[in-house]
Amino acid sequence: MLDFKPLNTVRCELGEGPAYDERRNALWYCDIVQKAIHCCDLATGDTRSWTMASEVGSLGLADSGKLVVALRDEVGMFDPEDGTFERIASIEADRPDTRLNDGKVGPDGAFWVGTMDDGEGAEKRPIASLYRVDAAGYVERKIEGIKISNGLAFSPDGKTMFHSDSRGPWIDCWDFDPDSGAISGRRRFADLDDTIGRPDGGATDSEGCYWSAGVSAGNLNRFSPDGTLMSSQPVPVAAPTMPCFGGEGLDRLFLTSLRVGRDPAKLEANPLTGTVIVADSPVVGSPVSRFRDV
Repeated sequence: MLDFKPLNTVRCELGEGPAYDERRNALWYCDIVQKAIHCCDLATGDTRSWTMASEVGSLGLADSGKLVVALRDEVGMFDPEDGTFERIASIEADRPDTRLNDGKVGPDGAFWVGTMDDGEGAEKRPIASLYRVDAAGYVERKIEGIKISNGLAFSPDGKTMFHSDSRGPWIDCWDFDPDSGAISGRRRFADLDDTIGRPDGGATDSEGCYWSAGVSAGNLNRFSPDGTLMSSQPVPVAAPTMPCFGGEGLDRLFLTSLRVGRDPAKLEANPLTGTVIVADSPVVGSPVSRFRDV
């Protein structure tokens, strides 16, 4: 059992996108609805925050030391040294009913980021897509017909991509070419439900297992490389959103969570909801690549 504790006192409305920065020994993450980027120094616990122009769907680390960031309908480079953001690509800017969501840097050095149906109502439509964005701003649509694109992660050898639809609710995996970013051989990895936990963000460990935040069930689910559910652990937040391995040995497990739309009784029973929680991990994580912008 993982013994989760709060990372700091920052409470997000919709915490997402944790990424461990080995150069700074820090954890970056975002609060989508508060339009905020946070960075926690793991040695001191000090946390810095920046407010962006629109919702912050996800982020990734770049070779230059900057961050590649997905705002509502654009991807750009954020420089934490001066707080500037420079757009490199627009995505679905003509669609007010969608926004950018989960994203992760792939082994090919590109930023993989998906959209979601952001319209009103509980029922989501399959109008979203998954995109690949490179440092030159070239955008390639890779997958269509998604309701909420989520769960991006890559196997330790870089040859498998995991991807989920939170409203599918399913997780798929693809053969991945680390050199070109080509994907092929789509296959169903897992079909899920509200009880096990609809799949939100994901991460992989050094054993090739896939960890999925079961946002609807308050669970953290670990799947074997062949899709077998190995463990499903309740966590002390009502709605976990994304796991991330970090620390200097990638032996700590961080987990973001959200508060928006949750039952007040569940929030009262889980007062850490909205914070980032962290535990010592029973397995070392798989490193996440950096965006090739230099």
